Amino acid sequence: MVVLIANEKSAATASGTVSLYHDSSIWSSAPLLIGTTKFEPLPDVKNIMITGGAGFIAGWLVRHLTITYPHAYHIVSFDNLDYCSSLNNTRILNQKRNFTFYHGDITNSKEVLECMERFNIDTVFHFAAQSHVDLSFENSFAFTHTNVYGTHVMLENAKRVGIKRFIHISTDEVYGEVSDGDDDLLETSLLAPTNPYAASKAAAEMLVHSYAKSFKLPVIIVRSNNVYGPHQFPEKIIPKFSLLLQRGRPMVLHGDGSPKRRYLFAGDAADAFDTILHRGESGHVYNVGSYDEISNMKLCSLLLEGMNIPCQNQADFDKWVEHTHDRPFNDQRYAVDGTKLRQLGWVQKTSIEKGLMITLNWYSQFGEKWWGNIGSILSPFPTIDRPGAAP
Repeated sequence: MVVLIANEKSAATASGTVSLYHDSSIWSSAPLLIGTTKFEPLPDVKNIMITGGAGFIAGWLVRHLTITYPHAYHIVSFDNLDYCSSLNNTRILNQKRNFTFYHGDITNSKEVLECMERFNIDTVFHFAAQSHVDLSFENSFAFTHTNVYGTHVMLENAKRVGIKRFIHISTDEVYGEVSDGDDDLLETSLLAPTNPYAASKAAAEMLVHSYAKSFKLPVIIVRSNNVYGPHQFPEKIIPKFSLLLQRGRPMVLHGDGSPKRRYLFAGDAADAFDTILHRGESGHVYNVGSYDEISNMKLCSLLLEGMNIPCQNQADFDKWVEHTHDRPFNDQRYAVDGTKLRQLGWVQKTSIEKGLMITLNWYSQFGEKWWGNIGSILSPFPTIDRPGAAP
């Protein structure tokens, strides 16, 4: 078990002190990116544990809550530093008195319990998960272990210490494919996942529901559209394609490029989670829905335009866009109705055009060095090597 406390000068372990993880200092020149919302602090919330806090979406929330509520909330970022995490995502907070990093694994009950008890945790945001669909087709057992068993560990220890709010982050993929022309899906819609990743997240939700019913654990479930923005590990389409273009290499689409996704900028996602923390009701499910739905092919066009790469005809486009075989199954589209969250006051503020501009600018400055060597990740169907701690 390793705990890194705030300034990260050293790491405390059972056998003594160890040197801190490699710090390239690239983070020091990066902008501090957070959301925009701010609410009256909740009197019964003091210590918030955010699993996966050194990752992408959770990292945005860690930064947002730490900076926005410096005197109200103590934020504990809990992360095992898997391949897609990076301490660079939160090093900018190291001198903040209300921030702590805890190196732990959600599948290790002793580490989870020790963190909850040591920091008197009253609120949990559970983000940590295996989330890359392509990898779930190759190694689905890892997804079941982390996403299902890991969630079970979190719930059991939350019950044990009497957590007051357990906010579980799921995905819109638990609903399965939505055909063109069909209505957007409400929170009460049937869950019908079509790939091992989505199935593992749906299974985790069943455990969350069971702890709410059996043990009266106060839970909230959040299902979001695709989130993108700075700090996203380049296994996902937008950072991967932007880095390929930076290297002068073509983007490689799975199949014909027709599947559509709705994209939500990470700052808006942070605002959604902040809103749910302060205004959400226990026992409820909230969709986080974007208005920006585009096909993978259209996304390629937007990226070429955003990087000022001339594309005046089909021949130019074909030079930068290639195709490979598709996934074993690729949902054509997802579509959720976010009315319920909007009724709490949340607003999507960032258009896909503005969000991509911010994102492309960030990756042009920091994308090549933020996670160390990412060359193998940029292939159409990457395999992941787990040599040790993330950068």
